[in-house]
Amino acid sequence: MGPEALEEAMRWIEQAKAELEDARALAERGRYYLSLYLCQQSAEKALKGFLYLKEEEPLFTHSVAKLLRMSSSIDEDFEAVAGAKRLDDYYVPTRYPNGLPGEVPASYYDDRAEAEEALRSAGAVIELVVRKVPPN
Repeated sequence: MGPEALEEAMRWIEQAKAELEDARALAERGRYYLSLYLCQQSAEKALKGFLYLKEEEPLFTHSVAKLLRMSSSIDEDFEAVAGAKRLDDYYVPTRYPNGLPGEVPASYYDDRAEAEEALRSAGAVIELVVRKVPPN
């Protein structure tokens, strides 16, 4: 792994951690729709960080499921967090009213337990990715 790959990976991982922290704060405030969206975003960015560690080309997908498959093909440890693919369920409908016919994301997503599960999933992905970063 070259220094550029490590630097790029760390930028993505740093952003993933920040978004997970924001997702936790939003869940505490009862803003579950935004928390759920940021959980998806944080897992996506962490997985992209891992793939950049492996010097993959720029990644143009936003799918946690696809990024997990790619990561698992490189390192089978990622199979342990395969359930995080469910975070993709929050990519569109948490942001757009037309993603939930007849509903509004801000009021539709009102389940603290759902947000807590998403936070656990995203956190597990980030923790695993961080463990894969080589020591300096």
